[in-house]
Amino acid sequence: MRPSRIVSVATTNPPDTYTQQDLVELFKTDDPRLIQFFTNSHIKKRHLVLPEPDAGGNISDEDGEALLKKHRHWSVKLGAEVVEGCMAAQGLTPQDVDFMVTVTTTGMLCPSLSSLVSARLEMRRDVQRIDIVGMGCNAGMNGLLTVARFAQANPGKNVVLLSAEICSAGYVFDMTMRTAVVNSLFGDAVSALLVRVNDQDGASDGPRLLDFESYLVSEVSQEMRYDFEDGRWTFYLGRDIPYAIGATIEKPISALLERNNLKKRDITHWVVHSGGKKVVDSIKYNLGITDWDVRHTKTILRNFGNVSSSAFIFSYQELMQEGITREGQYGVTIAMGPGVSIETALVQW
Repeated sequence: MRPSRIVSVATTNPPDTYTQQDLVELFKTDDPRLIQFFTNSHIKKRHLVLPEPDAGGNISDEDGEALLKKHRHWSVKLGAEVVEGCMAAQGLTPQDVDFMVTVTTTGMLCPSLSSLVSARLEMRRDVQRIDIVGMGCNAGMNGLLTVARFAQANPGKNVVLLSAEICSAGYVFDMTMRTAVVNSLFGDAVSALLVRVNDQDGASDGPRLLDFESYLVSEVSQEMRYDFEDGRWTFYLGRDIPYAIGATIEKPISALLERNNLKKRDITHWVVHSGGKKVVDSIKYNLGITDWDVRHTKTILRNFGNVSSSAFIFSYQELMQEGITREGQYGVTIAMGPGVSIETALVQW
């Protein structure tokens, strides 16, 4: 079977942006330990959906119901926008979608996100759907594998991957070190990719999806997780995660390349999840790649923060907008998340 190809991409964010200093002032914390998570990061600004400050300039700590409503409203609204934009880039409409996979970790909905977006866009009643919920930052890559295989098995079908991560729907303002790590890092973002097998598509549209490789670092599985406390989900991110990922990143990459008779020197483009400065630096060091190779990753981290499963799609869009990819060039895409899971893909233009 012929490999499927990414042929269009669309991204968006909620309208409001905040600098790290803005957030320190909104949270009204004077604890230097908490402030350092914001001021010492390499993030300049992020898109977030936060409550309106009251007359005293304080923002409320939202309950579980308010957080889930936020996830639903913005995931559906922005999800519909990116699916429509992704299809329009190829002269198509949402009614041309044959199969859609949605991924999210910022809220569970029933009816599902895919059902709500399909209804909003008035998609065909026979559109096929899968929802992947709760896999975390790596979920976009798991979704990409799913759409790639479906498109490969169904030539001519239009297959959409939708990632909706309203990370502020997981924000808790309790002034603890645990929540400060999360609140200083994650941002809100929604993105979509269109994947298919079509004789009319070429390297200028996007790369072929050649192969995938996964690797579970299960011995540290509890170092990146959601806990349910006081009626809300709160995220925990262990301090040793960058080192655990760095120590194992070469294993899935080596397996991926060896199976395809390639070396690291054969890879022209690297699309890496913007998980945080320490994570990116650890991957860069252990793979022996350069600052140039992760330039898109750092740009996304600087301007949007860690946008979870949408991060690699944002980085991919940055690469395509440069217009420097050439037919025959290889690329590797990397995402990491709870499990601890490392997900990789080999692509070729």
